[in-house]
Amino acid sequence: MAEYHLHAAHLYADLMNTYGDYGNLVALRYYANQIGVELDVELVSIGDEFDEDKFDFVLFGGGQDYEEAVVAKDLPMKAAGLKRYIEADGPLLGVCGGFQLLGEYFLLADGTRIEGISAMKHYTLNQPHNRFTGNIKIENSETGQEYKGFENHQGRTFLADNQRPLGKVLQGKGNNGEDGGEGLIYKNVYGTYFHGPILTRNGNLALRILQIALERKYPDMDWASQIARIEPESF
Repeated sequence: MAEYHLHAAHLYADLMNTYGDYGNLVALRYYANQIGVELDVELVSIGDEFDEDKFDFVLFGGGQDYEEAVVAKDLPMKAAGLKRYIEADGPLLGVCGGFQLLGEYFLLADGTRIEGISAMKHYTLNQPHNRFTGNIKIENSETGQEYKGFENHQGRTFLADNQRPLGKVLQGKGNNGEDGGEGLIYKNVYGTYFHGPILTRNGNLALRILQIALERKYPDMDWASQIARIEPESF
């Protein structure tokens, strides 16, 4: 038995996993195991409560329009817990639809407005006859790290003043094709349109999120030195 444990929630994994976003958890577990940390995952889906005190990491993946509309009807029952978790610096990765649903609202391709839970203040407009699709590369302005991946989304997301992009677009379209940013960072929340998934191709970001989760749960440990021993990989 491992001495240190992280408990992750995979929100709506049975509905919002169209692009293999579960791979983000596989990557986190892979790196955690290298420093003797056990990561277990719990599905939190339709009808389930979200207990913010129970989890050390949350993954909210992407889905198709139909699944997103279904999830949007259930998500308000979890909204209070998710908001408390986010404001308490809980680490969370939101991908595509999960990223959108945590904001104020988003528009489907046909113009239908889907309400988010306004845990954060970004919003997403539509592109009725266009998608942003292809390889993408960004640079994080704080760390200088580059992240590579694949984007495939019709939504155009615009961040609020208290959010900053995950990175500056070097190749591709990013959040909206206009302001040069991709994804978001708010407290310890990371949002992105990267599929693939992002943490398997960008071990440096996976290690960054893993360190945040461990320092939050076990603040008396020197996790920075433990993480520094791990070589980030791209699968």
